[in-house]
Amino acid sequence: MDQKSKLRDIALAACIVLGAVQGTNAQALQNSGGSTAVVSQPGTTAALPDTSQAAPASQTETTALTPDETRQSAAGNVVELQQMIHGSDLSELRTTYNGSYGASLLFYGKEMTYYVALFQQKNFWRVIKTQDATRADLIYKDFVRQTLQLSDVEIRRTQLEAQKAFTQRMIALSQDRASRLQADLDVARQQQSIVDSDQQQKHAEAAALAQQKVAAQDQLRASQRQVRSLQRQLESGLPLH
Repeated sequence: MDQKSKLRDIALAACIVLGAVQGTNAQALQNSGGSTAVVSQPGTTAALPDTSQAAPASQTETTALTPDETRQSAAGNVVELQQMIHGSDLSELRTTYNGSYGASLLFYGKEMTYYVALFQQKNFWRVIKTQDATRADLIYKDFVRQTLQLSDVEIRRTQLEAQKAFTQRMIALSQDRASRLQADLDVARQQQSIVDSDQQQKHAEAAALAQQKVAAQDQLRASQRQVRSLQRQLESGLPLH
C-alpha cells in the first residue's frame, strides 16, 4: 500500500469517528429537550433570557416607587397639588381615611394626569404624579395600606384613652356611690345609736313605772284596808239593820 492510500484510510477513519461523536451529541441534546447552550466568545454578545415578559400578578402588583417617582415626590408635587386642590379642574376619584391619615386619588382631566396623595390631618405628605392609570391605582392602594399601618398606633392610643376615661368615670361613679352609701351607713349608725339610747331610756322608765305601779298598788291596798277599818269603827255599836 502506497503513502497516498494510507492517508486516505486515515482521513476516512477520522470522518467516521467525527460523525459518531456528532451523532452522540445530537442524541444528548434531543434527550435534554432540545435546548441549546450559547457560549460567549471574545468579541461576541451572548444571547440572554428575555426578562421583559410579564411576571405573575402577585409579583407585578408591586407599589415600590421608582427612582423617578421618588424624585417627583420630593420635587414640588406637594406644592403643585396644593395650588390645584382648590380649583375646579381637579377631580377627586377616591379618598380613604384611617385615623388622622388619608390617601387620595385625584385626576386632572386637562392633562390626563393622576395625582396620588398621602396626607395627615389634611396636610399633604407625599404626592406622586403619573399618567398611568394602573400605576396610579397601585400607588393609591399602597398609600391606603400605609395609612392603615400608620394609624394603628393612633387608633390604639385613642381606644386606650377612651378606655382610661371610661374607667376613671366608672371609678368616680363608684367612689360617689361608695360615699353616698357610707353617708347612709353613718346616718343609719347614728340613728341606731339614738334608737338604742331611746330604747334604754324607755326600758328604764318602764322599769321605774312598774315599780311605781307596784308601790301604788300596795299603797292603794293599804288605803283600802284603812278605809274598811275606819268604816267598821264608825259603824261599831250601831244596829246592823
